[in-house]
Amino acid sequence: MVLTTRAEPTAPDRRFRPLPAGPVGVSSTDVGRASEVARELLSALDDDGRRWHHTSAVAARAAQAADAVGPERVDPLVAAAWLHDVGYAPVLARVGFHPVDGAVHLLRTGWPLELAGLVAHHSGARFVAGVRGLAPVLRAFDRPEHRHGPVADALTWADQTTSPTGELVTVEERVTEVLERHGPASAQARAQHQRVPALLAAAAATERRLARASALDPR
Repeated sequence: MVLTTRAEPTAPDRRFRPLPAGPVGVSSTDVGRASEVARELLSALDDDGRRWHHTSAVAARAAQAADAVGPERVDPLVAAAWLHDVGYAPVLARVGFHPVDGAVHLLRTGWPLELAGLVAHHSGARFVAGVRGLAPVLRAFDRPEHRHGPVADALTWADQTTSPTGELVTVEERVTEVLERHGPASAQARAQHQRVPALLAAAAATERRLARASALDPR
């Protein structure tokens, strides 16, 4: 007599459930609301205010890139800058990777997909997600404009030229600091051969756009 066993059903992975699409469009109201959400989630972190100071400085830096994206795209850029690190809040932790945790929270709480996608992909997060086995969850945000283009590039530029405590730095200095902080065996280090060129390209593209806008300014 041959005995067979019935496999237990596999529980669905809660990390990768379909996400709502969210509303369309980002307004100046969203920018103000984004700053309030970021303050609420990040100012309470037990880090002497470092993450909040960094986020505030990134938002200010993003506003300086207005000419690189055009007036109709400034609100999405600055709102995403306010929200880009909210996934560090422990209350939002799902997979333990802040771009993903922040983006999933934004969609689940009714923010536009555009903002969630920019948060999910900011600063080359897709490369780190890849080495951490988290690429599947990024499929919900898999649109080209979330990864590159004027707004995505400017968000990366703002983040990667701002230190963890809010000072202006070069992209190279920021990359060095990240690798020193996370260590040579970290996902950041294992992804750097892909991530660092992408960061440099995004920063260079933003600076070219700013230079072109400055050259066209009649003032």
